[in-house]
Amino acid sequence: MKTFSGFPSGKVPIVGIPRSVFTDLVPLIDDLGELKLTLHVLWRLRQQRGKMRYLRFDDLASDEVLLSSLRETAHEKGSMGALRSALARAVERGTLLRVESPRKAGSEVLYFANTPKGRAAVEAVAGGTWPDEVEAGGRPNIFTLYEQNIGVLTPLIADELREAEQAYPVSWIEEAFREAVRLNKRSWKYIQAILERWSTEGKDEDRDKRSPENDRRRYLEWKHG
Repeated sequence: MKTFSGFPSGKVPIVGIPRSVFTDLVPLIDDLGELKLTLHVLWRLRQQRGKMRYLRFDDLASDEVLLSSLRETAHEKGSMGALRSALARAVERGTLLRVESPRKAGSEVLYFANTPKGRAAVEAVAGGTWPDEVEAGGRPNIFTLYEQNIGVLTPLIADELREAEQAYPVSWIEEAFREAVRLNKRSWKYIQAILERWSTEGKDEDRDKRSPENDRRRYLEWKHG
């Protein structure tokens, strides 16, 4: 059995979840994967800004924290199969609303919480329009990426994240986090090394220059001053 080391000391981020989730919804859920997905999605939606909050399927499929959690319940389905199964159950239960956006070729699957605003947005998207209230806020911000992939956010790290968010494109930041997770280098310094190299050497340089060894070397230089 994997054990929990306990909550950290000091001030920690608090997530607000409606009371009805625990009194009405959780007692209905009889599948561990669905329960994990439901709580994770509600948490991610609370991290977003804007009047409408939603998640793309691609957002969830690239969420290593969620996939790692579902991997424990995946059995023969694999983590991606477990994700699809949990999403289907959450939609069937009525917790989440699924809709395919017609904005891009081939469509894009979006998930909203089953709230009045979520229902209105799904109806509009299904009808071929994109409500003004639905902002491009479905993507996690840099603070969410850090908490999902590295750990507890400290004031010092928060300042560095704000600076990085101003200095680099969002797509670079997301890709740098994915690369660090893929290589199991879950360190903000390592991610900074990736972003710094892309900024100074160019992001589309040849494969040799983009090797993980260069990122490791830069990370070690920063780590040891």
